[in-house]
Formats: sequence, C-alpha cells, structure tokens
Amino acid sequence: MAAPASAQSVNAGNRSFSQTTPFAAETIAEFDTPWAIAFLPDGRMLVTEKPGSLFLVDQQGGKLEIGNAPDVAASGQNGLLDVAVSPDYAQTGAVYLTYVEPGDSGSRLALARARLDDTAGRLEDLAVIWRQTPAGGRGQPGGIIAFAPDGEHLFLTVGDRMEPSSAQDPQQARGKVIRLELDGSVPDDNPGADQSGVPAVTWTTGHRNPYGLAFAPDGDLWMHEMAPRGGDEFNRIVSGENYGWPEVSNGREYSGAPIPDHETRPEFAAPAVYWTPVIAPAGLTFYEGSMFPEWYGSALIGALKSMALVRVEIGQGDAADEAERWDMGARIRDVAVAPDGAVWVIEDADPGRLRRLTPAE
Repeated sequence: MAAPASAQSVNAGNRSFSQTTPFAAETIAEFDTPWAIAFLPDGRMLVTEKPGSLFLVDQQGGKLEIGNAPDVAASGQNGLLDVAVSPDYAQTGAVYLTYVEPGDSGSRLALARARLDDTAGRLEDLAVIWRQTPAGGRGQPGGIIAFAPDGEHLFLTVGDRMEPSSAQDPQQARGKVIRLELDGSVPDDNPGADQSGVPAVTWTTGHRNPYGLAFAPDGDLWMHEMAPRGGDEFNRIVSGENYGWPEVSNGREYSGAPIPDHETRPEFAAPAVYWTPVIAPAGLTFYEGSMFPEWYGSALIGALKSMALVRVEIGQGDAADEAERWDMGARIRDVAVAPDGAVWVIEDADPGRLRRLTPAE
C-alpha cells in the first residue's frame, strides 16, 4: 500500500440525525451486555456477552449457550470481547475470540482460536495464540479482529489499556494494530518481521481505544478509535504508519487540558474523519449486500454516545465523510451484515437487544 494521502480531515461531530430512516428494526433476542456478532456461512451467528458467555443464535432468536468458553476478567470495559469466524471455517470449523484474561501480574488481552462444535454446543481445542505483553492495565483493551482479503492473515486492535504513553513504546503491545498468520505466528512480510517480540507483529502504532476494524471492498483496511473529549477518529490503516496517540489528537484531555492537533505534527497520520463532539464509535462493517444497494461500499459504524448507526462514504485514498446518522435510541455496540444482506446491530445494555434491520416498506 502507498503511504496515506494528505486529504483534509473532516469533522463530522455536529452532524444531525437523518430525517428519514430507510429501514425497519425488528428485535430478535436479548442478551446481558452483548459485545460482538459474527455470522456463520449458513446465517446463524455467534454473539458474545461481556461477562463471559458465548451464544449460537439463529435468525428467529433461538439461543444455544456454547460451552468451554474461556474464563475472563470481566469489569468495566473488560471481559469477553470479539468473536470472528475463520476464513477457512468450512474446512476447519475455526473461530477466534478475544477477551481480557485474569493473571497474577494483571489482566491482559488474549486472542484464542478454537473449533466450534455446533452440534454438541461447545468449543473444542481452545488455545491462546497471542497475549498482550507486558500484562497489566485498566480498560480500553481494543480486541477487534479482521481477516485480510487473502484469507491468510489476521489483524487485531490492541488498546492502550488507559496507559497513554505505552501507545508510542514499540516494546509494549498497547496502542497497536498487530498482524499475524492464522496460527498466531509472525508473517515474514511484517514491517518488523526481522525483530522479535512486539515489534515483529506490529503493523501500526499510536492508537488509543480502537473498537472497529474492517476491510473495505477495495481491500483497504479502516479502523476507528475513541478519543477523550472530542476527536474520535476514522483512519485508513497503512503498514508502518504512526497515528499519533497520545502526542496528537483532535480532542482534549478529560481534564480539559489541550492536546496538539494532528495538523501540528505532519509526521503522524491524520484521520480521514473525526468527531468533535464524540460519537464513541463501536463496531464497524462495510456493506456489500443486496438489500441496501445504495449503501454498497459504505462503512456502517455503531455509536455509543450518540446512540446511533452512522454511515460513512469512502472516497479516493484517505477521503471519507459521514453521509447519514440514524437515531437508534440505544447505545449500539456492534454492527454486522448477514449473508442475505440484512444489517444486524446489538445494544450495549442489560438487556441489550439484537435487532435486524431490513428495508422500510
């Protein structure tokens, strides 16, 4: 990939809700603080609950709790996080989970792989293939998984665990996007593949609290991350780039203290879109379905603070802009697209609804 272009960052923070809603929302099931949705090829889905449960769910709302889920350190922002279905699922039945695991030296983000036995309703051969080092930290774990279009590589967001300076420390697996082979080994074409430890798996650095990561139809990788007071970011992710946290941000500290803006430090990659005031983005997918053809290629983003579903249109290079924002009346934690093209969202609540969005009549 080429280095990021110098497109002007767009502030979409003050955008209003769209006056019309092009979809009808149907509640399918409810969960205890659900966190992520992942579709199986047959249209069933896996749904995680932050306290530690994993469910197999059909499109009518039938729920089967999956046994042998990992033990998690569930508190605040931490717990059972993302679930992702392997590109080779049809052959292997492999699924991936991220979670914050307990430990004597502090909790840490973990990435595990297992085989889903959907008949017995359990995970088999569960094994951790990567762990955050060093251990410790508080919230902001990240933990979002995205598979490369080639089906051979896995990308993972790692938050700064509320230790901002760690995002710029190359030896700490915090504030990074990492890239792995599907078995957790180091790809030989990573930027730091000739090194060891954290630098070997680091793809990009300088991130704060990334809860959305996905590939666009053209193969570009995009990520959003939460900022403090203002400055939520939507970035095109390019190998080897530094995105600046905590040296720069288009927001301020929670105390109100200023942080230098991106434009003051051109050596750091600036966001395509930022939100001041914040929307608190969570969940990200690119639409490639048939039910909403006018959305093709758009990013769909859940929003916690603004209780919205946000659509972002992607232009050339780093150009992007918020196109629509729909009032969902609840904190949207994740968004996913089913094989039939319907959009599904989950709410960050207990109970949090799993809702199916289809074109309004």
